[in-house]
Amino acid sequence: MASPFPIALPSSETRKLSTASSKLLMKTTEADAEAGVKILPRKGEANVLVTSALPYVNNVPHLGNIIGSTLSADVFARYSRSRNRNTLYICGTDEYGTATETKALEDNVTPQALCDKYHALHASVYKWFQIGFDHFGRTTTPKQTEICQDIFLRLLENGYMEKRVMTQLYCPKDDRFLADRYVEGECPRCSYDDARGDQCDKCGQLLDAIELIKPRCKICSTPPVPKESPHMFIRIDELQPQVEEWAKKAAVEGGWSSNGRIITESWFKEGLRPFSVTRDLKWGVDVPKVKGTEDMDGKVFYVWFDAPIGYPSITANYTDEWRQWWQNPDDVKLFQFMGKDNVRFHTVIFPSCLLGTKQPWTLLNHISTTEYLQYESGKFSKSRNIGVFGDKAGAIGVAPAVWRYYLIANRPEGNDTHFAWTDFIARNNGELLANLGNFVNRVLTFCSKKYDGVLPELPEGQGLQVGAPLEGDDETVNGRFIRDVNRIIAQYVSAMEAVRIRLGLQTMMALSARGNLFLTESGLDNALFNNKRSECDAVMLLAINLIWVISSLVHPFMPETADQICAQVDAPARVVPFVDDASAEGRAVFSLDLLPGHKIGKPAHLFKRIDEAQGDMWRSQFGGESSAKSAAKKAMAKLEKEKKKAAQAAKEAAMPKVKTPEMIELEKKVEEQGAAVRKAKEAAKQGGGGGDVDKEVSALLQLKTELTELTARVKALEVE
Repeated sequence: MASPFPIALPSSETRKLSTASSKLLMKTTEADAEAGVKILPRKGEANVLVTSALPYVNNVPHLGNIIGSTLSADVFARYSRSRNRNTLYICGTDEYGTATETKALEDNVTPQALCDKYHALHASVYKWFQIGFDHFGRTTTPKQTEICQDIFLRLLENGYMEKRVMTQLYCPKDDRFLADRYVEGECPRCSYDDARGDQCDKCGQLLDAIELIKPRCKICSTPPVPKESPHMFIRIDELQPQVEEWAKKAAVEGGWSSNGRIITESWFKEGLRPFSVTRDLKWGVDVPKVKGTEDMDGKVFYVWFDAPIGYPSITANYTDEWRQWWQNPDDVKLFQFMGKDNVRFHTVIFPSCLLGTKQPWTLLNHISTTEYLQYESGKFSKSRNIGVFGDKAGAIGVAPAVWRYYLIANRPEGNDTHFAWTDFIARNNGELLANLGNFVNRVLTFCSKKYDGVLPELPEGQGLQVGAPLEGDDETVNGRFIRDVNRIIAQYVSAMEAVRIRLGLQTMMALSARGNLFLTESGLDNALFNNKRSECDAVMLLAINLIWVISSLVHPFMPETADQICAQVDAPARVVPFVDDASAEGRAVFSLDLLPGHKIGKPAHLFKRIDEAQGDMWRSQFGGESSAKSAAKKAMAKLEKEKKKAAQAAKEAAMPKVKTPEMIELEKKVEEQGAAVRKAKEAAKQGGGGGDVDKEVSALLQLKTELTELTARVKALEVE
């Protein structure tokens, strides 16, 4: 796991910091962490709890997954620590559910073995991207079972759970109910004979498993039969008044992102409906046997009931005092990061579950959501080898800091954005290298060569002072520089407090650009050093102190780069120079905190130029199949087309040559009823209801049975 803290520098006799350095330096608990001391909330202080959506365990995260949750949360957690706020960042892999069972079946391994493999893979990806969790756990733990069952039992006791009977497909050979992904068959739309029960991969049509023609069990190929099964539903409809009241208040006070508000409001507007919290699976948290759940043998909790509970359970695996974070709403603020697909589970369903327990849970303060990051002109696809996935990013030899910078600069906050190699290279060369890298290296190299790496004494007549914040003005080059530095720092803090991460990055780079402008306005060169030493001394003091300040703004986005800057100026990681005073906005306080006589470290380049020709090579490397694979794909497509044609011919041969009016009428009714089933299923998925689906499915089954029998009778008459 990557460290969430800056690298500690060795002690130095040539390091000279302001006497107020105890307030300047970033507090770290790295030594405490190594000693096994856990981070816990502190009374009277700002306590920040950060989570990112738990990545599902059965795949490799791509760049869009990374910026959508884990990296964005890491940036904010690091920013919070750079303000010396007591911060805990929790994440882990989401491991239960149908998708895990299905993937394990495909890979011929146990679900636990699959989870172990992918948990380690996820951890290694995030470590490479320098994402600094305080704890990265998983949901397949005894703590998850304990907390999940406790929440369920409290909801049951408080009258927010009810039992309903649902009609599902059942495999008599395997003696199990089949989730949609466990059913395969012929697509009723395009006749593709390997469609899944939830969607046809060929035509993309969303399906209900009951609609498939000649359905078969994915495990043993036995035709399934419809069968009733009891399930537990949470009555979030009864909880709507209190969860809606909470959400409206939290959205304002916590400054929720606009898409988070819109998605949440749309759910309340449509009206919440009971939500199914159990499934007929083996891989999950078992439903506890108590009064009212006696017939829940072989059932587990639905993954979207138990997955958000992973946040407190992973924290419980980090510390036994987890309730100090999760049942402490007066002292803790919760910030959650995710893609927009997960919003409703975090702003409606999970809060409903927590409120229904009538316990004092720490509820969401701020939700930060993203749209989609696309790859070049299309989507990321692991099966087609399109796009950069986390385990392959390091293969091109570009430092993690550059990847982090580009993903954050391209964060899809208000609309979809696109990863493009041309833009990736341009931002490295034109922004990181030409702006930030140039400013730091130019100043430190000049200081090393002309001043032997030692900051000069305070020059007279330059408006500088030590031991107090510098005052800007509109009259002098130095004054305007100080004024602008304080203004830009304040803008940076404003952006980050609002969790506008991309704007925060842009503002940090604006501060570096102002530093470059200052060097130009001051005329920093050999002539200034030889002819106007006092002016040159002032430039050195201001510029090197700005570099130290910039390191604190760089840290959330590129922690490794911030460590390098601190090593080159030989100063420990510092906080953002901003004071939260009585005013609503606070104030920036740029000061000469690296004092005259301080000796810097050895200058070095922070970034390397990337040859533009590399873009074509990387685009080819991550752009999809090779020509050979493409040819094979075309051949397969042709074979599939012929197979489909033969299947259609066989299907037509089994049908009567002439359809009777009764057959035509029944086919029409089957088609209409199929549409009714899809509509009911979609409504159930969005709102949680299940009664209408059962009714419509039963009607469809009856009509299909009647049509099959009539078709057989007519065909038999033709043969005779």
